[in-house]
Amino acid sequence: MRRSPLLRQLLATTLPLAVLTIPGAAPADPLVARNMSAYGMPGGIDTPTAETLPEGSLGATVSYSDYALRNNVFFQVLPQLTANLRYSRVDGINDFRNDGFIWDRSFDLRYQLFEQQGWRPAVAIGLQDFLGTGVYSGEYVVATRQVTPQLRASIGLGWGTIAGRPRVIDAADPGGTLNASDWFSGGARPFASVSYDVNDRLTVTAEYSNDIYESTYRRSSGALDVFQQGDGDPGRLNFGASYRIGQNYQLGVYTLGRESVGAQFTVTLNPREATYPSGLEKAPAPVRPRPAPAADPEAWSPEWASDPTARPVLQKVLADALAKEGQILESMTLSATRAELRIRNNRYNQQPQAIGRTARLMTRALPATVETFVITSSADGLPTSSVTLRRSDIERLENTEVGQIAAATDLSDATPRPAGLIQTEDLFPRFRWRIGPYFDLGLFDPEEPLRYEFGAEARASYELLPGLIATGAIRQRAFGDIKQSGPGVPGERGRRYTPEEYLADPSLETTPEGVPRVRSDTRMYAGNTSPIIPELTLAWFAKPSDQVYSRVTVGLLERAFGGASAEVLWKPVNSPLAFGAEVNRVRKRDFDALFDFRDYEVTTGHVSAYYEFSQGFIAQLDVGQYLAGDRGATFTLTREFANGWRVGAYATKTDLSAEEFGEGSFDKGVTFSIPLSWATGTPTRERAESRIRSLSRDGGARVEVKDRLYDKVRDSHSVRMQQGWGSFWR
Repeated sequence: MRRSPLLRQLLATTLPLAVLTIPGAAPADPLVARNMSAYGMPGGIDTPTAETLPEGSLGATVSYSDYALRNNVFFQVLPQLTANLRYSRVDGINDFRNDGFIWDRSFDLRYQLFEQQGWRPAVAIGLQDFLGTGVYSGEYVVATRQVTPQLRASIGLGWGTIAGRPRVIDAADPGGTLNASDWFSGGARPFASVSYDVNDRLTVTAEYSNDIYESTYRRSSGALDVFQQGDGDPGRLNFGASYRIGQNYQLGVYTLGRESVGAQFTVTLNPREATYPSGLEKAPAPVRPRPAPAADPEAWSPEWASDPTARPVLQKVLADALAKEGQILESMTLSATRAELRIRNNRYNQQPQAIGRTARLMTRALPATVETFVITSSADGLPTSSVTLRRSDIERLENTEVGQIAAATDLSDATPRPAGLIQTEDLFPRFRWRIGPYFDLGLFDPEEPLRYEFGAEARASYELLPGLIATGAIRQRAFGDIKQSGPGVPGERGRRYTPEEYLADPSLETTPEGVPRVRSDTRMYAGNTSPIIPELTLAWFAKPSDQVYSRVTVGLLERAFGGASAEVLWKPVNSPLAFGAEVNRVRKRDFDALFDFRDYEVTTGHVSAYYEFSQGFIAQLDVGQYLAGDRGATFTLTREFANGWRVGAYATKTDLSAEEFGEGSFDKGVTFSIPLSWATGTPTRERAESRIRSLSRDGGARVEVKDRLYDKVRDSHSVRMQQGWGSFWR
């Protein structure tokens, strides 16, 4: 049988390595990466390997040489799947700015087809820069083998840039398309690397690379511009060394042939390796067992339930005790045998920890006859779920594994308005405020890669009733390099309208393609030296039935739009599936970000479906009309870990063409959300969140409304509760 050229190349690449290493020991454990390449993936220096990172690892590398400054954010999505978002300054290339370099965004994926097992090496396949402009576009198949406990070897086949055959980049291409027809085309070349652990911190690497550091642009006239950075010859030897500092950091230096040297810094975080795994919070109060009925018959007498003064006293005792735990007792029902507490958790990242501490306090405060405990979680007055436990089970299982108390617990939908529910006295209205600094950071803009603004912010909320909340903020800029400017001038890349030009011509608030500017003029809202109001809203949260939630928000919804937003969500507590709908009637705010509005007004709306998969994945599909009047869908996939880490990616495609949308072709980005308690050990519900998107374009833009329902209610629903149940006794 005649083999294809590709098959012959693969056999020639992987079999010699396998034969070479058959006599060696073959560990069954996955090959955990020792080093990150300058491209932000497990690898040598420029070349990839078939190694992976521990599942869930999130990190970044900054690599600098004479050829490029590469900033990479990587994530181990699955045990076999690694993703990387790259933002690079590529030196030696000119574009319309004539700076001698360009800023380029790109995205990589790698999938490990096989783990190392027996004589077989680990094998991975990868796509490099398959969603960017194509400066680094290339594909590869690579095999990696643990030869000795200290020595690893990799060999593979590369196409495109990895083969020293960079692809021609069309200067008129807006980017953001897959260009799958180019994958594994143009001829392949082999590459190889070896790494050796000198000790548990120092690793040295040598590799054979084909990267010639060359880029070719096709201009609109058809002419080709070739930008040569290296010597143009494929096949060079690169050498490097990396040194690990603690668990999370690594410093490296390397050479690229005889022409250049480089340096690299890497930080890697793993959600399963917190700085303070057990937390720094105080221990909870112990369970107080009841005396035996025969030993204390009076304690078991139900006569206390007929005393009208008993319930208020017990409610105050519990409210005070819960307040010390960072929780609010919103309301309570009490009978001789049953008690329900509605609590608002303001401290603990895991809702089961708040519930466990509440259950302990109930054993200490309530009379012995109360056997059934119902603890209902509340999110700003919105009852989200009810946990029912028997008091005798709490007493019996306090010092056992959490699985036993989980088996004795019932999780159900919270009843909106149960009979006998009494609100805690003097709880509402509630006024809260804080004053502190704010810091805005603009990243990955091709014209200004890093922009910042620093100032002071005063923020307040006034809760008139459970679920009826007024919130607002006012900001005053202190300093920064984020300046007010208009959108880009069509046909003159690199030049923007001045604020005066943009304000003087209302027709500019629509692109030449007829798309309303809803996000591409975002910089007009920046750089204000006078105080601004980023948001000022009144929100009403309600629960019409056991499984349906609603929200209505009016006011200045975000920095660029104000109006009214209404949302409804169907989310059963024990179902992975949810459906929602939202409608917004909004008007564009004036650029001073105070109380005036501009002429543009639009109705937007979406229907949404949510599904929680195993392994912590959450899929969300939104279909509807966006701010610019375009219609389409957004798909979001988020990976959530038991400790609250969230990493996600989204893509939006609407009926706007790639030309109407502009550079990037469609809206896409990644999101990160890390609980501060993971890093500090101190219990808090605060999170560090960030969104990295390709560009701020008008297509696929949505109103940024705070406290959308799905994220608000699901913390106390089955999937999240199961993930965090290990903290029940903590």
